[in-house]
Amino acid sequence: MEIPHILIEKLASAKHVAVLTGAGVSAESGIKTFRDPDGLWAQFNPAELASMDGFMSNPDLVWSWYQHRREIVAESKPNPGHYAIAEMQNLFEKFTLITQNVDRLHQSAGSKQVLELHGNIIENHCVRCKKDFVGETTLPDGQLPKCSYCGGMIRPSVVWFGEMLPADTLLAAENASNQCDFFFTVGTSGEVYPAANLPIVAKRHGAYVVEVNPNRTSISHSMDCCLSAPSGVALPLILNEFKKYRNQKS
Repeated sequence: MEIPHILIEKLASAKHVAVLTGAGVSAESGIKTFRDPDGLWAQFNPAELASMDGFMSNPDLVWSWYQHRREIVAESKPNPGHYAIAEMQNLFEKFTLITQNVDRLHQSAGSKQVLELHGNIIENHCVRCKKDFVGETTLPDGQLPKCSYCGGMIRPSVVWFGEMLPADTLLAAENASNQCDFFFTVGTSGEVYPAANLPIVAKRHGAYVVEVNPNRTSISHSMDCCLSAPSGVALPLILNEFKKYRNQKS
């Protein structure tokens, strides 16, 4: 595929680059999304597995399902898209990575200071006292761990349906969208709010906004540039062209 020259020029002049990633980036590492017909949610009602009401109704089922998800994540590796994003953090004066993904593959690829809008499934905390849980999560017969402080049930530190996004994280993401001069939206459908609004906010404040996605999305028509390719294909190409351009100018 060919990367537009204007994209490289805009990127080379950028002082603050922000990147928003969604489930499509993880899907390239073999982690199916809940929208896939045969994906992780296909056999269940998401409200039963990803809500506080569902957890309180059947905590053992929810816990065992998240343990299964953790096993999938543990077997997955970052893909070229993850590594390209990690490399970007060292190439610009300021760089912000915002993700809707909960698998921490960005961190595995080397990204630092990741804004996790939806939390993550690696960490856990108590539903009662809210303290972080650092004990053993794999118990005999799939038993649910209990808090060592108050005896409350332990849940994964993800944002469930009906819950608010972490306020500090969302504020930081909104500030980056307001202040950046180049914004990538990568592998996200543009349908889950408030994250879907971040590229629009960035464009409204003057950023050059690039969508990287094999399929058109609900926000494609608003983007400055749409690259119809997976992140593992498009982002390494962009980096390569960016480096060549910078070397020519130096």
